[in-house]
Amino acid sequence: MSSLNARTGALSAAVLAAGLALAAADTKSEATTPDSARASLAKWVETQQLISKEKQEWQQGKQILQSRIDAVNGEIAGLEERFGETRRVAAEANGKKAGEVAENEDLQRAGAELATWVAGLERGLRTLEKRLPEPLHVKVKPLFDRMPADAGSTNVSLAERYQNVVGILNEIGKFNNDITMVTEVRTLSDGKPAEVRTVYVGLAQAYFVSPKGDAGIGRPGDSGWTWSAAREIAPQIEQVVEVLQNKAKPQFVSLPVKVQ
Repeated sequence: MSSLNARTGALSAAVLAAGLALAAADTKSEATTPDSARASLAKWVETQQLISKEKQEWQQGKQILQSRIDAVNGEIAGLEERFGETRRVAAEANGKKAGEVAENEDLQRAGAELATWVAGLERGLRTLEKRLPEPLHVKVKPLFDRMPADAGSTNVSLAERYQNVVGILNEIGKFNNDITMVTEVRTLSDGKPAEVRTVYVGLAQAYFVSPKGDAGIGRPGDSGWTWSAAREIAPQIEQVVEVLQNKAKPQFVSLPVKVQ
């Protein structure tokens, strides 16, 4: 800009000088000689050339300056666009992070609630363990062994603990909804152990009969199952065993039941 101002000043001075020269030529036109006229004309031509040159240089300088301004404006627009994109990405990242933090907090709360629930089920199953029939207890004992003794300080994962609880409950549910016959060794009324066939009616009642006709009834208790002799119902129990072994047609068999 200082260069353009300097050139504009020089142009003005040249125009002023040319004007003064022409004015002087007009006032003294009667006394002007051919040589002085040629000199004035040459000066006027030189002045016009100088004006044309200055205009051309000024136009070129203006174009260069304008191109630089346009380039700078383009760079500014590009920077503003990149800054806007950066702010947008940062806002999305902050929003995503906030969502992840909230989701993580929800998962932690759900995990804490599930841990409390599983611990309650584990305590309940420990209490129920002694009331399970021997065949069922043998089947679920590996799951009981994997249950932590202290739910407050254990390295067993919550997922594994949940699987153990669900596995035990599933086996208990299946056994309770079925009639199960097994062969066991039980001490009879004469005090001697003998092999018997035991029929469990769910988790509530059981009956056994020996090949010699000894029979009995079993019921669950807080300390385990208790068995009492009931030799008088041996024929009925034998009928049930034969039906379960497909040795007799299905039929109704009357057996004593004690509801607790």
